[in-house]
Amino acid sequence: MDYIIRDLLRAQDMDGLEEVQQSAWGYDDRDLTPGSLFTVHAHMGGVVCAAFAPDSDLPVGFAYSFPAKYKNQMVQHSHMLAIRPEHRHSGLAARLKIHQRDRSVELGYDLMTWTFDPLLTKNARLNLGKLGARAVSYHPDWYTIKGGIYAGLPADRFFVEWDLHKEVFEQPKTPPSGEMALEATGTRAGTPNLELSGAVVLIESPRDIDALKKTDLSAAQTWREAHRMVFPHYFGSGYVVTEIHDTGERTFYHLER
Repeated sequence: MDYIIRDLLRAQDMDGLEEVQQSAWGYDDRDLTPGSLFTVHAHMGGVVCAAFAPDSDLPVGFAYSFPAKYKNQMVQHSHMLAIRPEHRHSGLAARLKIHQRDRSVELGYDLMTWTFDPLLTKNARLNLGKLGARAVSYHPDWYTIKGGIYAGLPADRFFVEWDLHKEVFEQPKTPPSGEMALEATGTRAGTPNLELSGAVVLIESPRDIDALKKTDLSAAQTWREAHRMVFPHYFGSGYVVTEIHDTGERTFYHLER
Protein backbone atom coordinates (compact mmCIF):
# COMPACT_ATOMS: atom_id res chain seq x y z
CA MET A 1 0.00 0.00 0.00
CA ASP A 2 1.23 3.50 -0.81
CA TYR A 3 1.05 5.01 2.68
CA ILE A 4 1.19 8.74 3.23
CA ILE A 5 3.46 9.78 6.11
CA ARG A 6 3.21 13.28 7.51
CA ASP A 7 4.06 15.23 10.63
CA LEU A 8 1.24 16.08 13.04
CA LEU A 9 0.88 19.37 14.90
CA ARG A 10 -2.81 19.96 15.52
CA ALA A 11 -4.34 18.74 18.77
CA GLN A 12 -7.32 17.41 16.80
CA ASP A 13 -5.04 14.96 14.97
CA MET A 14 -3.53 13.46 18.11
CA ASP A 15 -6.59 11.62 19.48
CA GLY A 16 -6.27 9.01 16.73
CA LEU A 17 -2.85 8.06 18.08
CA GLU A 18 -4.46 6.83 21.29
CA GLU A 19 -6.60 4.45 19.23
CA VAL A 20 -3.52 3.15 17.41
CA GLN A 21 -1.89 2.34 20.76
CA GLN A 22 -4.94 0.39 21.87
CA SER A 23 -5.09 -1.51 18.59
CA ALA A 24 -1.35 -2.27 18.49
CA TRP A 25 -0.76 -3.23 22.11
CA GLY A 26 -4.12 -3.84 23.77
CA TYR A 27 -3.45 -1.08 26.31
CA ASP A 28 -6.07 0.11 28.74
CA ASP A 29 -6.51 3.79 29.54
CA ARG A 30 -3.93 3.59 32.35
CA ASP A 31 -1.06 2.82 30.00
CA LEU A 32 -2.00 5.10 27.08
CA THR A 33 0.12 8.12 26.22
CA PRO A 34 -2.45 10.92 25.87
CA GLY A 35 -2.88 13.03 22.77
CA SER A 36 -2.18 16.19 24.76
CA LEU A 37 1.41 15.06 25.39
CA PHE A 38 1.97 14.40 21.69
CA THR A 39 0.75 17.92 20.95
CA VAL A 40 3.13 19.52 23.43
CA HIS A 41 6.17 17.66 22.13
CA ALA A 42 5.24 18.27 18.48
CA HIS A 43 5.47 22.00 19.22
CA MET A 44 8.49 21.81 21.53
CA GLY A 45 11.16 20.14 19.41
CA GLY A 46 9.86 16.59 19.15
CA VAL A 47 8.77 14.57 16.13
CA VAL A 48 5.24 13.18 15.85
CA CYS A 49 4.59 11.57 12.49
CA ALA A 50 1.78 9.30 11.38
CA ALA A 51 1.01 7.06 8.42
CA PHE A 52 -2.30 7.08 6.58
CA ALA A 53 -3.83 4.85 3.96
CA PRO A 54 -4.77 6.70 0.75
CA ASP A 55 -8.09 8.58 0.98
CA SER A 56 -8.27 8.15 4.76
CA ASP A 57 -7.79 10.53 7.67
CA LEU A 58 -7.43 7.72 10.23
CA PRO A 59 -3.81 6.97 11.23
CA VAL A 60 -2.69 3.36 10.84
CA GLY A 61 0.66 3.88 12.56
CA PHE A 62 2.85 6.54 14.09
CA ALA A 63 6.29 7.34 15.51
CA TYR A 64 6.93 9.74 18.36
CA SER A 65 10.14 11.19 19.81
CA PHE A 66 11.14 14.10 22.02
CA PRO A 67 14.35 15.98 22.88
CA ALA A 68 16.46 14.42 25.63
CA LYS A 69 19.97 14.65 27.05
CA TYR A 70 22.06 11.48 26.84
CA LYS A 71 25.80 11.13 27.49
CA ASN A 72 26.21 14.92 27.54
CA GLN A 73 24.59 15.47 24.16
CA MET A 74 21.11 16.33 23.01
CA VAL A 75 19.34 13.47 21.23
CA GLN A 76 15.88 12.59 20.01
CA HIS A 77 14.49 9.82 22.22
CA SER A 78 11.95 7.76 20.29
CA HIS A 79 9.36 6.74 22.84
CA MET A 80 6.85 5.01 20.56
CA LEU A 81 6.40 3.34 17.21
CA ALA A 82 3.00 1.71 16.87
CA ILE A 83 1.22 0.12 13.91
CA ARG A 84 -2.27 -1.35 13.73
CA PRO A 85 -2.00 -5.18 13.44
CA GLU A 86 -3.60 -5.31 9.99
CA HIS A 87 -0.88 -3.01 8.60
CA ARG A 88 2.14 -4.85 9.98
CA HIS A 89 4.65 -6.71 7.76
CA SER A 90 4.24 -3.97 5.14
CA GLY A 91 7.56 -2.16 5.55
CA LEU A 92 5.72 0.70 7.25
CA ALA A 93 7.71 0.51 10.49
CA ALA A 94 10.99 1.14 8.67
CA ARG A 95 9.42 3.98 6.66
CA LEU A 96 8.20 5.67 9.84
CA LYS A 97 11.64 5.37 11.46
CA ILE A 98 13.37 6.80 8.40
CA HIS A 99 10.92 9.72 8.30
CA GLN A 100 11.57 10.26 12.00
CA ARG A 101 15.32 10.17 11.35
CA ASP A 102 15.12 12.68 8.50
CA ARG A 103 13.08 15.11 10.58
CA SER A 104 15.49 14.72 13.50
CA VAL A 105 18.47 15.50 11.26
CA GLU A 106 16.66 18.60 10.00
CA LEU A 107 16.26 19.65 13.64
CA GLY A 108 20.03 19.29 14.15
CA TYR A 109 20.31 15.91 15.89
CA ASP A 110 23.00 13.30 15.28
CA LEU A 111 21.75 10.48 17.52
CA MET A 112 18.43 8.84 18.33
CA THR A 113 17.80 6.54 21.27
CA TRP A 114 14.93 4.24 22.17
CA THR A 115 14.10 1.03 24.01
CA PHE A 116 12.61 -2.29 22.99
CA ASP A 117 11.85 -5.63 24.61
CA PRO A 118 14.65 -8.17 23.90
CA LEU A 119 12.05 -10.94 23.86
CA LEU A 120 10.27 -9.34 20.89
CA THR A 121 12.76 -10.52 18.30
CA LYS A 122 10.73 -9.27 15.32
CA ASN A 123 11.38 -5.76 16.62
CA ALA A 124 15.07 -6.63 16.91
CA ARG A 125 15.24 -7.50 13.23
CA LEU A 126 13.98 -4.01 12.36
CA ASN A 127 16.09 -2.15 14.90
CA LEU A 128 19.37 -4.03 14.43
CA GLY A 129 19.13 -5.78 11.08
CA LYS A 130 17.46 -3.07 8.99
CA LEU A 131 18.16 0.27 10.68
CA GLY A 132 21.63 -0.61 11.93
CA ALA A 133 21.08 0.55 15.51
CA ARG A 134 22.86 -1.16 18.40
CA ALA A 135 21.71 -2.14 21.89
CA VAL A 136 24.08 -0.88 24.57
CA SER A 137 22.43 -1.67 27.92
CA TYR A 138 19.69 -3.73 29.60
CA HIS A 139 17.13 -2.29 32.02
CA PRO A 140 14.87 -4.48 34.20
CA ASP A 141 11.41 -3.06 34.90
CA TRP A 142 11.87 -0.07 32.60
CA TYR A 143 8.08 0.31 32.65
CA THR A 144 5.36 -0.93 34.98
CA ILE A 145 3.08 -1.95 32.11
CA LYS A 146 0.98 -4.90 33.25
CA GLY A 147 -1.67 -5.29 30.57
CA GLY A 148 -2.11 -5.78 26.85
CA ILE A 149 0.48 -7.77 24.93
CA TYR A 150 3.01 -7.36 27.78
CA ALA A 151 0.89 -9.11 30.41
CA GLY A 152 2.65 -11.91 32.29
CA LEU A 153 6.25 -10.68 32.15
CA PRO A 154 8.13 -7.71 33.63
CA ALA A 155 8.63 -4.87 31.15
CA ASP A 156 12.43 -5.12 30.69
CA ARG A 157 14.06 -3.23 27.84
CA PHE A 158 17.21 -2.89 25.74
CA PHE A 159 18.46 0.69 25.39
CA VAL A 160 19.35 1.46 21.78
CA GLU A 161 21.57 4.02 20.06
CA TRP A 162 21.10 4.94 16.38
CA ASP A 163 23.62 7.05 14.48
CA LEU A 164 21.32 9.21 12.34
CA HIS A 165 24.00 9.67 9.68
CA LYS A 166 24.63 5.96 9.20
CA GLU A 167 23.47 4.50 5.89
CA VAL A 168 20.34 2.40 6.28
CA PHE A 169 20.29 -0.93 4.47
CA GLU A 170 19.00 -4.36 5.33
CA GLN A 171 21.85 -6.53 6.52
CA PRO A 172 21.93 -10.02 5.00
CA LYS A 173 20.78 -12.82 7.25
CA THR A 174 23.79 -14.84 8.36
CA PRO A 175 24.11 -18.00 10.46
CA PRO A 176 25.16 -17.55 14.09
CA SER A 177 28.87 -17.90 14.79
CA GLY A 178 30.46 -17.21 18.17
CA GLU A 179 30.66 -18.39 21.76
CA MET A 180 27.31 -19.43 23.24
CA ALA A 181 26.42 -17.52 26.41
CA LEU A 182 22.79 -18.69 26.54
CA GLU A 183 20.79 -21.25 24.61
CA ALA A 184 17.52 -23.09 24.91
CA THR A 185 16.86 -26.30 26.76
CA GLY A 186 13.67 -27.39 25.09
CA THR A 187 11.34 -24.39 25.28
CA ARG A 188 13.04 -23.02 28.39
CA ALA A 189 16.15 -20.91 28.78
CA GLY A 190 19.26 -22.82 29.76
CA THR A 191 21.87 -21.72 32.29
CA PRO A 192 23.79 -18.58 31.25
CA ASN A 193 27.54 -18.89 30.73
CA LEU A 194 29.14 -15.78 32.24
CA GLU A 195 32.75 -16.84 31.67
CA LEU A 196 33.18 -15.97 27.97
CA SER A 197 35.56 -13.35 26.58
CA GLY A 198 35.71 -13.98 22.83
CA ALA A 199 35.19 -11.49 20.03
CA VAL A 200 31.57 -12.58 19.50
CA VAL A 201 29.10 -13.85 22.09
CA LEU A 202 25.68 -15.32 21.21
CA ILE A 203 22.58 -15.12 23.40
CA GLU A 204 19.47 -17.01 22.36
CA SER A 205 15.95 -15.61 22.59
CA PRO A 206 12.68 -17.41 21.76
CA ARG A 207 11.44 -16.77 18.22
CA ASP A 208 7.83 -16.19 19.30
CA ILE A 209 7.50 -15.15 22.93
CA ASP A 210 3.78 -14.39 22.52
CA ALA A 211 3.02 -17.95 21.45
CA LEU A 212 5.19 -19.33 24.26
CA LYS A 213 3.38 -17.23 26.87
CA LYS A 214 0.07 -18.70 25.72
CA THR A 215 1.26 -22.31 25.91
CA ASP A 216 3.75 -22.20 28.82
CA LEU A 217 4.04 -18.97 30.78
CA SER A 218 6.59 -20.46 33.18
CA ALA A 219 8.89 -21.28 30.26
CA ALA A 220 8.53 -17.72 28.98
CA GLN A 221 9.47 -16.43 32.42
CA THR A 222 12.73 -18.44 32.38
CA TRP A 223 13.84 -16.41 29.36
CA ARG A 224 13.24 -13.12 31.12
CA GLU A 225 15.11 -14.35 34.18
CA ALA A 226 18.07 -15.63 32.14
CA HIS A 227 18.27 -12.44 30.06
CA ARG A 228 18.35 -10.42 33.28
CA MET A 229 21.54 -12.27 34.17
CA VAL A 230 23.36 -12.62 30.89
CA PHE A 231 22.82 -9.31 29.09
CA PRO A 232 23.84 -6.96 31.95
CA HIS A 233 26.94 -9.09 32.52
CA TYR A 234 28.18 -8.83 28.93
CA PHE A 235 27.18 -5.20 28.51
CA GLY A 236 29.20 -4.54 31.67
CA SER A 237 32.12 -6.42 30.11
CA GLY A 238 32.27 -4.11 27.10
CA TYR A 239 29.97 -5.84 24.59
CA VAL A 240 27.14 -4.32 22.55
CA VAL A 241 24.41 -6.04 20.53
CA THR A 242 24.95 -5.34 16.84
CA GLU A 243 22.69 -7.81 15.01
CA ILE A 244 20.37 -10.77 15.31
CA HIS A 245 20.58 -14.20 13.65
CA ASP A 246 17.51 -16.23 12.71
CA THR A 247 18.03 -19.81 11.59
CA GLY A 248 14.35 -20.31 10.82
CA GLU A 249 13.91 -22.26 14.04
CA ARG A 250 16.04 -20.38 16.56
CA THR A 251 17.07 -16.76 17.14
CA PHE A 252 20.35 -15.44 18.58
CA TYR A 253 21.55 -11.98 19.52
CA HIS A 254 25.07 -11.20 18.29
CA LEU A 255 27.26 -9.30 20.77
CA GLU A 256 30.63 -7.77 19.91
CA ARG A 257 33.18 -5.94 22.00
